[in-house]
Amino acid sequence: MLRDKLLGHWAPGILRTQAFRIVLVYVFLFAVSATVLVGFTYWNTERALDAQTDAIIEAEITGLAEQYQRLGLMGLMDSIKNRSEHEGQGLYLLADNEGRTLAGNLIGWPPSVTQAGVISEFKYDRQVQNQLVTRRARGKAFLLVGGFQLLVARDVDEREMTRRLFTTTLPWSVGLMLLFGLLGGALISRNMLRRLDTINRTSAQIVAGDFSRRVPVTGAHDEFDVLAENLNRMLERIERLMKGMREVADSVAHDLRTPLNRLRNRLEDAQRRMASQGPQVEDIEAAIAETDNLIATFNALLLIAEADAGTARGTMAPLDLTQLVGDVTELYAPVAEEKGVTLAASPSGVVTIEGNRSLISQALANLIDNAIKYTPQGGRVSVTLAETPAGVDLSVADSGPGIPEAERARVLERFVRLESSRNSPGTGLGLSLVAAVARMHAARLALSDNAPGLKVTLSFLRAPLRGR
Repeated sequence: MLRDKLLGHWAPGILRTQAFRIVLVYVFLFAVSATVLVGFTYWNTERALDAQTDAIIEAEITGLAEQYQRLGLMGLMDSIKNRSEHEGQGLYLLADNEGRTLAGNLIGWPPSVTQAGVISEFKYDRQVQNQLVTRRARGKAFLLVGGFQLLVARDVDEREMTRRLFTTTLPWSVGLMLLFGLLGGALISRNMLRRLDTINRTSAQIVAGDFSRRVPVTGAHDEFDVLAENLNRMLERIERLMKGMREVADSVAHDLRTPLNRLRNRLEDAQRRMASQGPQVEDIEAAIAETDNLIATFNALLLIAEADAGTARGTMAPLDLTQLVGDVTELYAPVAEEKGVTLAASPSGVVTIEGNRSLISQALANLIDNAIKYTPQGGRVSVTLAETPAGVDLSVADSGPGIPEAERARVLERFVRLESSRNSPGTGLGLSLVAAVARMHAARLALSDNAPGLKVTLSFLRAPLRGR
């Protein structure tokens, strides 16, 4: 069972690794190259052996023809008889014009040898250790003066055995080559995959907010160790930068937020001491409004920095989105009613995710506030929760003018405001905060057309069950 689980875990990953694919390609190319090389070598060797055999045959034919001219038929028969007594590769057959055998070590004229003067191959029967066996020969027939036929050949059965051995062995060799290559590729890929998994797990822990994690170094001093050392140096620098950014954010929070709030309080005191009418009162009211905008911008920037830095990941806990949607919707119901906009929420059941309640509440509040702000009187804003196989989708849709598709990616950046919203109050940080909260929760943020209006969807993963 454990072996099956391990194979089930490693096999799919190994097959998808680049190392395994590279090894597979090289093994395939090597097998093809080896097959072509061995095949060419065998073909060239076979040609050379055939040429050597043909040269021997031509030499013997020339010698026998000279003997026939000098000694006549009886001399030729004696010569063929002498040569046939040696059990070698030479094969001879002298026949008259009616096909009767006069001399030689072949039992009969081969049926496939029908044309004189042409090298051909044929099968013949031969006594080997008192057994009649069929072998293969290569020879040439020619006509003698007087109508006699002479066949001179050489036994090439060993060459045929070599060919059969080659055609049988080569596929098995290629198959074993591919098999061992695949096994070697799997082992190499498994080792690489194990090292990459370590890097990926460390990276996931760092993304989750644990900047103290480092990639293990094995001490092998290979490429992966060099990569791990470079990543660790980069992580140390990132940790220092993030620590410095948090310190700056904390300093800004302590050094600027308090004076801004104090300034606002003093402006309100001055307003209360003045008469209810007059240009000074209007100026103070404008100053209070600008101070409120500064405080709102300041708070939004701190929230975005907090979300991007991951400092709030430690407060992640199972969160009931249904209750959160109900609370935020109830909070904005008077604002929608004052503007004449219908605000409706349709959560169903208990939908739980892993998240930071404060940041998700702020993100949802920003979405509802924007939707109400840009929806004309008599319009509708709806907040919906929809469960999916992967988790849950939180959507806020309105019936306002919407956002052109070409501008939807740009409005997620900080301080970006479209021309149509230049005269409306706001800092241009609402959707930036939503995007930062989505990144912190590994959620997908999508802006789509609501026909009419805009639909913003946050897709969260479902909270894991405790105790598993």
